[in-house]
Amino acid sequence: QVQLVESGGGLVQPGGSLILSCAASGFTWDYAGIGWFRRAPGKDREGVSCITSSDNTTYYADSVQGRFTISRDNSKNTVYLQMNGLKPEDTAVYYCAVDRRLATIKDMCVMAYKLGRYWGQGTQVTVSS
Repeated sequence: QVQLVESGGGLVQPGGSLILSCAASGFTWDYAGIGWFRRAPGKDREGVSCITSSDNTTYYADSVQGRFTISRDNSKNTVYLQMNGLKPEDTAVYYCAVDRRLATIKDMCVMAYKLGRYWGQGTQVTVSS
């Protein structure tokens, strides 16, 4: 059974940092890309950052470029999202997701909804003073 389990969310002050983790298990096949998406209150889901499994090519949304860093630890089958310089507008539920196939890693991230994508349950990130 495929599982994506996110952790690391919480409450942080503006300018602070958090590291989100997504542990993937149950995959009997190689996936093409894994990424982070978020849904802020009153807004639609959006892609934050994604990374390919083949060569670690990354993509970042403009809103997080230079502040967030995505990385993978193959030995632990885990993907991380290092979030620095957090802003109140980063407040959202953050979801980890996996695509079996993709055209480009940018395509994975800009498509907030995709048939056949696997999702985690989400972790809340709140940025507030």
